[in-house]
Amino acid sequence: MSIECAICKKKPQFGQNIRHVHSGSWALRAPRTKRRWLPNLQSARIMVDNQSTKIKVCTKCLKAGKVARV
Repeated sequence: MSIECAICKKKPQFGQNIRHVHSGSWALRAPRTKRRWLPNLQSARIMVDNQSTKIKVCTKCLKAGKVARV
C-alpha cells in the first residue's frame, strides 16, 4: 500500500534540512540534506456496500468527520 490518504489523497512532501550554523567554511556552514514529511495516516475500518473495508486515512480527515468508522 502506498503512503497516501484514501480520502484527500495527501502524500509525502519533500524538502531539505538546513543547518543554521554561522561559523566555519561555507561547505560546513550550511549543508542541505534531503528529507521528507510523511502524513499522519491511521488505518480505519469503514462500511462500503455493506462490507467493512480497511483503508488508510489521515488524521485531518478523521477529525473532520469525513470518515465514519465501523
